[in-house]
Amino acid sequence: MPKAAFHNLGCKVNAYETEAMQQQLAQRGYEIVPFDEKADVYIINTCSVTNIADRKSRQMLHRAKKLNPQALVVAAGCYVQVASEELKKDASVDLIIGNNRKAELADILDARLAEKNEENRVYVLDIAHTHEYERLHLDRLGGHTRAFIKVQDGCNQFCSYCIIPYARGRVRSRSHEDVAEEVKGLVAGGYKEVVLTGIHLSSYGIERMEENPVSHGDWNHRELLALIKEVHAIEGLERIRLGSLEPRIITREFAEELAKLPKFCPHFHLSLQSGCDETLKRMNRHYTAEDYEARCRLLREVFDHPAITTDVIVGFPGETEEEFALTKEYLERIHFYEMHIFKYSRREGTKAAVMKDQIPESVKAERSDVLLSLETKMSEEYRKHYGDSVLSVLFEEITVIDGKEYLTGYTPQYVRAALPVTDREICSRMAGNIFEVQAEGFVTDEALRVKLQEITV
Repeated sequence: MPKAAFHNLGCKVNAYETEAMQQQLAQRGYEIVPFDEKADVYIINTCSVTNIADRKSRQMLHRAKKLNPQALVVAAGCYVQVASEELKKDASVDLIIGNNRKAELADILDARLAEKNEENRVYVLDIAHTHEYERLHLDRLGGHTRAFIKVQDGCNQFCSYCIIPYARGRVRSRSHEDVAEEVKGLVAGGYKEVVLTGIHLSSYGIERMEENPVSHGDWNHRELLALIKEVHAIEGLERIRLGSLEPRIITREFAEELAKLPKFCPHFHLSLQSGCDETLKRMNRHYTAEDYEARCRLLREVFDHPAITTDVIVGFPGETEEEFALTKEYLERIHFYEMHIFKYSRREGTKAAVMKDQIPESVKAERSDVLLSLETKMSEEYRKHYGDSVLSVLFEEITVIDGKEYLTGYTPQYVRAALPVTDREICSRMAGNIFEVQAEGFVTDEALRVKLQEITV
């Protein structure tokens, strides 16, 4: 029985695909072992979002070969897709499997290990010209209460800093039936919450439309909305979240229809990147700061205190002190629950990499620190809104906070809650289930202290 070890780099979509590939091999009889153990096959699902991600991908491939020089080392994923010629020259890499070929992993390995196909080591499609959605599927997951479900792949946006359209290709969407089948299986396995995610989730289904809605300035939200409603109807599922969204998908109809769905969690991650229009233009982001702000106002009109989170890039080429100040003021005005702050990382092969006025690393670090401090302040202020509320919490696991045990979980807005453990057996049974609780202040700045309502556990 061959032993296989996996290592994942990158986003939630990559994590989903790694889990699916792992299940694929387990079903073929492979023994799955930790990556730092000796294995017959090492599979590294690579990332290529930045030059640093490329370097980390190479490092993990080389590390795998050092762990067992006789093992098959497999490079898969995004770095493979954009650097297959470079990987062909790397003696540490035995098999090269690009995006949209991961579903063939078990067949490729079986043939190689049976010495039936030693000559072919490269399995990479021209991703820019495929319209087929690769059918990777999860039958189960282990140790969690929340399942990420990949429903879409590819991106047509071509932001000036991003290599992903070249690594992932054009938009491809999964069928409603296939998504529903997977969700039903996971719910049967005990999952209460799913997160619908993709490389550019807001593009779900646009390849099936007669016209590309990008040209109309607003996203056509109906394809994604129809999928959400179909998933919402699945018996036993209690919560639905969405991954990162394009702000233009937030229309009144979209928001109001979501608000009618009891299982929908009012947590919206709307990628921003900058609050300055000039910077947004250089980024090729397709919206203005006012467009984005209008969508946030709409969400707050339709939902009661929704969680709005975002991504921000500091130090993008040409970002002046004035542009950065505009972004900071803008972020304060919008008042996000959480912000992911990224220092711009030059990525070869993108338009931004050759732009003039590249920003020194020291300036990026200073600007990042300013926004990280702002993020901490705004996040604390958002959570304080719930400091004495009755909340619905999906509990996940027992963790130790400041030396004491708590059963922790999350509200629909993704605010962390912590219940003091007084009976470990009862709390263990509570994990994976939703309970109504009363908030009583905070255990830490990032976790509400809660007590159970009058219920029988």
